[in-house]
Amino acid sequence: MPDLLLELFSEEIPARMQRKAADDLKKLVTDALVERGLVYEGAKAFATPRRLALHIAGLPVRGRDVREERKGPRVGAPDAAVQGFLKAAGLTSLDQATIVSDPKKGDSYVAIIEKPGQETVAAIAEIVPAVIRAFPWPKSMRWGKASAAGASLRWVRPLHSILCTFGAAEVEDPEVVPFEVDGIISGNVTYGHRFHAPGPITVKRLEDYVASLEKAKVVLDADRRKEIILTDARNLAFAQGLDLVEDEGLLEEVAGLVEWPVVLMGSFEERFLDIPGEAIRATIRANQKCFVLRDPVTGNIANRFLLTANLAASDGGVAITAGNGRVVRARLSDAAYFWQTDRGALPDLDTLKDSAEKLGLDLAKPLDQRMAKLDKLGVVFHAKLGTQGERVQRIAALARELATIVGADPAKAERAAKLAKADLPTEMVGEFPELQGLMGRKYAELQGEDASVAAAIEEHYKPLGPSDRVPSDPVSVAVALADKLDTLVGFWAIDEKPTGSKDPYALRRAALGVIRLVVENGVKLPLGTALVRSIVGVELRLLALATAKAGYPVRFIDLQERFEIDHQHFVSLAEGDDTRAFIVRWMLAHGLPKRLQSAATDLLSFFHDRLKVMLRDQGARHDLADAVLGEGASANDDLLLITRRVAALGRFLDTEDGRNLLAGYRRAANILKAEEKKDGEGAFAAAPDLHLIADAGLIEEKALAVALAQATPTAEAAVAAEDYEGAMAALAEIRPAVDAFFDKVTVNDPDPALRANRLKLLNQLRQATRAVADFDRIAG
Repeated sequence: MPDLLLELFSEEIPARMQRKAADDLKKLVTDALVERGLVYEGAKAFATPRRLALHIAGLPVRGRDVREERKGPRVGAPDAAVQGFLKAAGLTSLDQATIVSDPKKGDSYVAIIEKPGQETVAAIAEIVPAVIRAFPWPKSMRWGKASAAGASLRWVRPLHSILCTFGAAEVEDPEVVPFEVDGIISGNVTYGHRFHAPGPITVKRLEDYVASLEKAKVVLDADRRKEIILTDARNLAFAQGLDLVEDEGLLEEVAGLVEWPVVLMGSFEERFLDIPGEAIRATIRANQKCFVLRDPVTGNIANRFLLTANLAASDGGVAITAGNGRVVRARLSDAAYFWQTDRGALPDLDTLKDSAEKLGLDLAKPLDQRMAKLDKLGVVFHAKLGTQGERVQRIAALARELATIVGADPAKAERAAKLAKADLPTEMVGEFPELQGLMGRKYAELQGEDASVAAAIEEHYKPLGPSDRVPSDPVSVAVALADKLDTLVGFWAIDEKPTGSKDPYALRRAALGVIRLVVENGVKLPLGTALVRSIVGVELRLLALATAKAGYPVRFIDLQERFEIDHQHFVSLAEGDDTRAFIVRWMLAHGLPKRLQSAATDLLSFFHDRLKVMLRDQGARHDLADAVLGEGASANDDLLLITRRVAALGRFLDTEDGRNLLAGYRRAANILKAEEKKDGEGAFAAAPDLHLIADAGLIEEKALAVALAQATPTAEAAVAAEDYEGAMAALAEIRPAVDAFFDKVTVNDPDPALRANRLKLLNQLRQATRAVADFDRIAG
């Protein structure tokens, strides 16, 4: 069957856009073909810096003929209905329609519409120009004289030629699909490497297209270019006794910068190795798109780098390497200056004393100076949430509280939190933002900070995603939790929550980070309490902004320390005539305590949603999380215990006892639901009459009552002791009694007293299972 070969040849396409553009081209063209009934066997897209290409195999020569029967009005219908039918069916008179008889509905008109299949070449000639004109580039441009016209073609870079052929493999010369886009006429010509083979190349189909480009120094497949670069880089590094520091993101980018990759090795002076290796790598990567090498013995960065040229130079790449070396040395000189400057004292220390006193900083230490400077400058974190300095105060206070929960030293946690953002005003982080945290750790170590404090400065940003490492040092955990909780409650307080696919402040990632920190470190954190405490700090900040304008200064940290979740002590502060009492009365009048609890509940629900997503990604059933959270989701604020209960419930339901008990529960729940509609909700909430059970004389009914009486307190005690396996085992004990009860006992007995008593017994079964989970929410 015929194949389609399409190439769009242009100036250099930005590397970051190539992969998606190739996928978009494939999807847009193939979707349009399928819509016209032109199905295919396979499709593959390609991208190089100067071209997008698409090959579609196994297309038919023409589409299938379509025969459609369109039913019209009944015979004798009003003329308006008949005329509408004729117009819709494309008929000129009723003579072209047939009459179909229906014993019930009578005779009606039917139009037989036959449409011949469209020629594939004609379809392609319509589809490709439309795709080109509406291509979804993130950024595009107009060019040339035609750019003065608003309707001229837009492309990512000037489009020079279009290759489009269609034909079967056995045909010697495939057909050129004829069309034109803004003066560019389709043909069967492409062009090779810009320098090695810039002349035109006539091609027929994919096989000779790929081969011809290869001869013209163009590797069409991006993945093959990546493989060539990686293999050559590893070999060059090995030849020098070094290891390549692999970087998938950089490899993808470099493969999009070259059509004919040639890997070369350059060097720089050893004196630059005094700079932290991460800074060397960031400099060389960001500015020259080069790979760095590592000494396999010491693990340190070597004074070598690998660059990828886009041509095979006649001098073996000597000039290219020398030119890149000059730029690398200049960039490393800048980095060396940053490194030296950041370790020295700031010139304006006298102006930083107030900030240092407020934050408890030591101005004899360089990193403390930078933190004081950050506060002094009033760098805004968010217009509604205050400055970075104010945020650091909140994080430090919360980290100190959380330290006792996670097993960290409170003083170390507070110190780490106060220095966590101190590297933001440094020269190195200003030049390379991706080094924030890491440079803070380096500078903290140099000024003699405790190892846990230094580690927390770097690790408090982690985890940055579902695959990122989770810190395990208790100080790091405390500061990371405080940082993320402050971010979440802050944006919740100002109603900047994620909506749909929009999450500009990465709040979903922050919530997932909190969940992973808690679960993977085995931390039992009462999240509801932590959220309220953190929200208090943010709300008081918002209140400070409002009352400061009114001329009511007050120590808001003093109010925060006195705020209790039950609000009793806080409310007592409203008595008196001082400024603080006025502020408290203002807060109470504006419903702050209730708003705090409402915001905490809403945010806790958000955490539950993110936890469900995480558990689902790990293979757990989403319905089990719903069952564990149950009706009292707001009370389930210990994420670690929730995950353990979900795991235990999943294992229990995988057993025969679990499956059978679930079946028995559903039967009981369905009966109760039906009978409660008759008798009213809660009609069977009371305990069953044991004497009535005894008088009935049914062994199975007695056995279920006894089993429930024994298993319910055992399961509840196991849950209270966080022994979820034990709770499941206790429920498993009642399974035989449940099976026997439904097999031998008639629940809806003619005797109203017996019926009500047995329904009360089934309600006890329902309540017993809810000690572990809400079985109503379990699917399947």
